[in-house]
Formats: sequence, structure tokens, C-alpha cells
Amino acid sequence: MPTLIELKDGVCRGVQDSFTHVADDEALPKGDVIISLTRFQAEGDALLSEGRRVGVKLEAEEEVEALAYDLPKLAVVGLVALNFPKYRDGRAYTNARVLRERFKFTGQVRAMGDVLREQAGFMVRVGFDAFEPADDASANEWQAATRRYRHVYQRSADGRAPAFAEREG
Repeated sequence: MPTLIELKDGVCRGVQDSFTHVADDEALPKGDVIISLTRFQAEGDALLSEGRRVGVKLEAEEEVEALAYDLPKLAVVGLVALNFPKYRDGRAYTNARVLRERFKFTGQVRAMGDVLREQAGFMVRVGFDAFEPADDASANEWQAATRRYRHVYQRSADGRAPAFAEREG
């Protein structure tokens, strides 16, 4: 199981990941699973009816709108994992922000793939609250990275006031 860092109440903690990533051509193990959008669309209702916790992995080219109908169920018993195929591919940032702002998704939004701690502050701003770091960074290192910059320059899902609003206040 990969290292998992969760952000709760502004604090990063390393936790044991109960979810198993399952490829489309693999048999489903018992327990909590993270599966592709394609597999979720085919088998998701059956898995959820079994009372299982299910995570859906979205690739960078897949849009979160494909999950709109299922998001209320996933917020309670699962998660949405957004894949970064390369650290410089920002499409998962957009999907995270859409999940939080447009769909008001309250479940876990997990970053996976080529996820580096230098991205932590930006990921938190758009709504990620769990991370599978590619660089073996510790929870303390992630915590420091989330607080690296005191000021922000635009509004985002985290609700922090941008610098221009602070100056006006």
C-alpha cells in the first residue's frame, strides 16, 4: 500500500491506506477499492450495494462531470482519486476545484500519480485533502509545504482571502 497523507483540520498526518488500487483487468479483492471510471460505470452500483467503500480514479483527460450523479454516494462511502500522470499536468487541479465548488463534494479528494510536495499548497487550495506522494515526503514535510506561502493572489476553493482583499480590509 502506498504512503497516504491526509489533511484534516489543517494538519497533515501519515495514515494507513485502507483502499487497494485495482486495475481493470484484475479481480476485485475484498475490502475497500479504488477503480477506474470505466469500471465504476460498469460495476459501481453493485459494489456500493454490497456496502463496500469505493474510490473512483479519474485520469487527467476524464472529466469529473461523468461522476455527477454518483458524487453524493461517494462522499459518504468512498473517494475520488485524481491522477497526475506528470507533475506538470494541471488538469487534476481543475477537476478538484470543480468537485469542491460546483458539485459541493464533501468526500475525500485524493491526489495520486506524480505528486510532489512542492505542489502541496496549490493542491490544498483547490480542494485536495489526501495525497499519495511520489517523492516519499513525510507528513511533516507536506505540512510545511502547505504553509509555505503566507499570501495568495487569487480566490480558490480553500476560501483564503487574496492579498488584494487583505489590503482593502
